[in-house]
Amino acid sequence: MRIVKLHTTDSTNDYLKSLAKEQKLEEDTVVWALEQTNGRGQMGTKWSSDAGKNLTFSVFRKIQQITIDQQFYALMAASLAIKDVLKKLLIKDVSVKWPNDILSDKKKICGILIENVIKKGELNAMVLGVGLNVNQTIWEQAPRATSIKTLTGIHFDLQEILTLLLEQFHYYVNMLLAGDLETIKKDYEAYLFRKDKPSTFLNRNKEQFVGIIQGVTDQGKLILLEEDNVINTYDLKEIELLF
Repeated sequence: MRIVKLHTTDSTNDYLKSLAKEQKLEEDTVVWALEQTNGRGQMGTKWSSDAGKNLTFSVFRKIQQITIDQQFYALMAASLAIKDVLKKLLIKDVSVKWPNDILSDKKKICGILIENVIKKGELNAMVLGVGLNVNQTIWEQAPRATSIKTLTGIHFDLQEILTLLLEQFHYYVNMLLAGDLETIKKDYEAYLFRKDKPSTFLNRNKEQFVGIIQGVTDQGKLILLEEDNVINTYDLKEIELLF
């Protein structure tokens, strides 16, 4: 494994994608930045983080064994890896807010962004970006944020947590490559935030409605039970969970 440690970059995902174009990367090349000036989340959202206090990194991984239709399994696997590490650090009430946020006690502690490399119509590799709140304790623009230090009172070494995360990512990548997709999906759904509970959603017309999360499809759409026992599926652009 190769780790490229940077003081500052705009986005570790962007840096790693540029690196992949310039050279043939070895498996599990990691770019870790102490400060990320233009971190991104899903749907173009921004990831804000105090320099040197949190983990912002990206991992390049060849993953040709799964298809484009199965690419959401990579996000599920990454979510489970982060969940496992947080539980090892005695973080309580860990859940996954569909599709890519990790929560503790309803507050965001981690965000994930996966960008896929498609070649000749097939999934060739993925760039997994992670923003994990570790030692930051004050957020001026993110009232629903929390961190490992906030929850435990302990100041952690970033390198140690990065090592734990990479080890757990490797465990789940092996599951992916072995084709154990059913277990990954089952475990991901078990930790879905608000699963089996009536919840309020906002549709693309900004209208509120109530639904009960049942799980996700293989492609990552959210499955909701709505009025009159109707089952509908939604992608990320179509709904927002209000909580």
